Amino acid sequence: MNETIEFIKSKIGDFVPETALVLGSGSGDFASGLNGVEIPYSEIPNFKTSSVQGHNGSLLFCNFEGKNIVIAKGRIHFYEGHDIKDVVYYIKIFKKLGIKNLILTNAAGTCNKKIKPPSLVLITDHMNFTGVNPLIGKNDDELGVRFPDMSEIYSEELRDICKKCAKKLKIDIKEGVYLGLTGPSYETPAEIRAYQKLGADLVGMSTVNEAIYAHYMGIKILGLSTATNYCAGISKTPLNHQEVLEMGKVVTKKSVMLLKEFVKNI
Repeated sequence: MNETIEFIKSKIGDFVPETALVLGSGSGDFASGLNGVEIPYSEIPNFKTSSVQGHNGSLLFCNFEGKNIVIAKGRIHFYEGHDIKDVVYYIKIFKKLGIKNLILTNAAGTCNKKIKPPSLVLITDHMNFTGVNPLIGKNDDELGVRFPDMSEIYSEELRDICKKCAKKLKIDIKEGVYLGLTGPSYETPAEIRAYQKLGADLVGMSTVNEAIYAHYMGIKILGLSTATNYCAGISKTPLNHQEVLEMGKVVTKKSVMLLKEFVKNI
């Protein structure tokens, strides 16, 4: 980890970011036109790179509206074959660089008929069905406690700010519970019916382990999903990743507007 920190600081100098954004499918345009220090994941010691379309791999350190931020342009996923420790590694690095707020964005399927795609959805809570937990192993007492409380992973304070921003911009925004799975196969209709009964509104293949790790380290989290499609069994249309990317583009403008207004106000 020290090697990673030293390398990044050699590029950014005394720049200290306060807020980090992880741009998933549908939010990548946030970084468009922003100038700063951009470092490809492939150049950063101990960082892994993503093989998934729509996930460019780099960190952009810049100042936005007077706020020092770092943008993760894309993420790696557990289903790519990475160890879960590698999936959340960059979250640990954010903490070491001084991050206090983390914005996690993603594309997700909706299993709640009241959340019609494409919609923007604030994550109120999650269910971890990935079968792993990034905190397994020897605890680092400098980062967090052995048994962290998970009563409020997604900050109510940050959600309230985001809802006020959405109201100001006249952007409709929903709220829901996100259920995280490993993928890469999409869910079966029977699985979706089960998840609905458990209380899930959204289903996706990222975010939960990153959120667990960030919350463990005391970082405030905002989770924002783009509901790009109905889950299997709700829609007759077969699911594919290209559709997710295309539907994400439909609400990209609103997503970027909302994120920019939110960052200005935290």
